[in-house]
Amino acid sequence: MLPPIFSVSVARRRLRAMPPSPRPPASRPPPPPGERSRGREGPAGPEPRPEGRPGEARTEPDMRPPVVGVVMGSDSDLPVMQKCIDLLEQFDIPYEPSVLSAHRTPEKAHEYGSTARLRGLKIVIAAAGGAAHLAGVMASLTTLPVIGIPMPTASLGGADSLYSTVQMPAGIPVATVAIGEAGAANAALLAAEILALNDEELHHRLLGYRAELRRKVAEKNERLREQLSSAR
Repeated sequence: MLPPIFSVSVARRRLRAMPPSPRPPASRPPPPPGERSRGREGPAGPEPRPEGRPGEARTEPDMRPPVVGVVMGSDSDLPVMQKCIDLLEQFDIPYEPSVLSAHRTPEKAHEYGSTARLRGLKIVIAAAGGAAHLAGVMASLTTLPVIGIPMPTASLGGADSLYSTVQMPAGIPVATVAIGEAGAANAALLAAEILALNDEELHHRLLGYRAELRRKVAEKNERLREQLSSAR
């Protein structure tokens, strides 16, 4: 039995934009004299308008098989991991979120990691706090790339999670990112960059993301200069 997938009440349901279904042309009254028609007349009547952009179309459930597994030690990690999930959705990467514990559910963690490749996953993102062994356990059970996210903790601020995740023995690598929300975001971006090696469309979306980052920095720079010049 596979580990339970997050319910839609915990992780937002992934939706994919789909083109609208074609509708039969509606009968319209003839335009008033002197008013120009919006379509160009031809042998078969007015030329149809182009379809709207995908973002403006209706949405339906994404039925594609997941390629990224997102596992976390507890549902209490979701507020931090939401940054990761949001970016995976932004880049239109199908994923499966699950709660697994390397210590409390070792059998399910073993089953998940050992079957990840067979189930079609290409990358595993694992987040845990404290004695954060979840990413290491996943890496020991699969040859898929594993990205580890250390969770912040109340006692040591996440330093315990960081050391537990990053200090892997030679031979079982875990690509460990920063503690907390920054690490959650970078884990999704790193997964996108790995997948983009064989996906040119995804590569272009990453280029657009970087361009937007540059634009925002330029805006902040201009705003700062305006504030300083008006204070003089």
